[in-house]
Amino acid sequence: MKNMLSCSLRPLTRSLVLFVFLLFWGWSYNGQAQFRPHEELGDLFKEVQLAPVLPDSKTFPDCRPLATPEVILKAYAQEKGKAGFDLKAFVQRYFELPAEPANGFKSNAALPVEQHITRLWPVLTRQPQAEQSSLIPLPHAYVVPGGRFREIYYWDSYFTMLGLQESQQVELIQRMVDNFTYLINTLGHIPNGNRSYYVSRSQPPFYALMLRVLAQEKGPWVLKTYEPALQKEYDFWMDGQETLSAAQPAHRRVVRMPDGSLLNRYWDDDPSPRPEAYKEDVEVARTSGRDHQEVYRDIRAAAESGWDFSTRWFQDGKSLQTIRTTQLIPVDLNALLYHMELTLAQMAHLQQNKTREKLYRQKAEQRKKALLRYCWNPEDRFFYDFDLSGQKTTDIPTLASVAPLFFCMATKAQAKAVAQRLQRDFLKQGGLATTLTASGQQWDAPNGWAPLQWMSIQGLRAYGQNNLADTIANRWIKQNTQVYELTGKLTEKYNVEKPGAEGGGGEYPNQDGFGWTNGVLLKLLKKQQSPNGK
Repeated sequence: MKNMLSCSLRPLTRSLVLFVFLLFWGWSYNGQAQFRPHEELGDLFKEVQLAPVLPDSKTFPDCRPLATPEVILKAYAQEKGKAGFDLKAFVQRYFELPAEPANGFKSNAALPVEQHITRLWPVLTRQPQAEQSSLIPLPHAYVVPGGRFREIYYWDSYFTMLGLQESQQVELIQRMVDNFTYLINTLGHIPNGNRSYYVSRSQPPFYALMLRVLAQEKGPWVLKTYEPALQKEYDFWMDGQETLSAAQPAHRRVVRMPDGSLLNRYWDDDPSPRPEAYKEDVEVARTSGRDHQEVYRDIRAAAESGWDFSTRWFQDGKSLQTIRTTQLIPVDLNALLYHMELTLAQMAHLQQNKTREKLYRQKAEQRKKALLRYCWNPEDRFFYDFDLSGQKTTDIPTLASVAPLFFCMATKAQAKAVAQRLQRDFLKQGGLATTLTASGQQWDAPNGWAPLQWMSIQGLRAYGQNNLADTIANRWIKQNTQVYELTGKLTEKYNVEKPGAEGGGGEYPNQDGFGWTNGVLLKLLKKQQSPNGK
């Protein structure tokens, strides 16, 4: 299918324009070709997004300009005031829409789903390329989620790697790890994705777990080799810790708790509308009755969490206008950072640096104690995010509660209580619901998501809750397989309350492809087929 907005220039003319563009466009990002549409295009960007010219707000930031921003803005200034000016036609003339995958892939639901996934890996794999667009070039091949998600995504990639591991695609895992290492070394952190408009935020920090997957395949040298990069990522999350005090208890992503312990929150350095959801964010801020920059930062912080969006973040438990992400200490983020600290300790052990090993084991233990103190509700017997403004747990039940089990931070009694709550309230015919609230947001009921199913299953197994873990795995496999047999697709999310139903809600339609669904499903199927379930 052709793009909805095909450029009106003839192919030869377009090629010439692009050649001249690449030859003379001089700015770069860390030595790489880089386009920052939300900054470089000024009012034109806002007008295109607010109109909107394109139905999906992410499309325009992903377009490739066919002239320099200076040329485009000069033409826009000259033409916009003229009678009959057509903004859509202007975009057609000066921008090329992101290409659809040209792999000619056709799904065949008659094939076993495992074979379907194996056939999809090359379809979802992107080769290194340098182009003048918002795409940050990477040195090695990588796997994208699929659909509108045309770039690498941080936490998606870990769950994708689980499937690549089962497909024995070890070198592709190596290349993806090296891409993330490159991003850490050039940007100082791993951004949400390799787009210029994602650089101000990260995503749940799964890099340490990626290193462990690679170490399983290639040996412990992996942990020694990548220690400097993991340290840089840790420093990013802990930036400003030395400045904290009772008078100023928070800086960026790190928070000093009342007892002096350090925990973390999600954050974004840029308090403006997300370029990839510009119109949507402007509308939320306009109708919120709140300071617009505060709203934008909380929206962006939720995007950093990967849970965009969920009533987990809402003050009133209902509306996006009340989002308050930066006021919450997320239980899953701090479990991930606990694991990062333990990994740094193990790296120090491999390097025979006893002082450093002791330091990071102490940091991990201190974080564990703080998480169990602030995020465990002894009355409800469940893990929750901690509300900094109210100085209490949010008491909004979500699947983030399984993170302390996944990383073996919970006591046996706590794990048993969480398992009972999952079985009673979260377990549905197709797996686990993300929350208990049906809000229309995609990270709420009735949707189920592959990464949360995996973490729940593995967390439960770590504490001997094998029957429940097997039940969740079997139901999730069945739901994925039913949708595949009906549609030929594996999708981003699923409606776990309805047999054979895809997920829905949120800012955009459900996407197919789909990286982390493929990875988790293949891993679960292989475990199911293994005699000992390993």
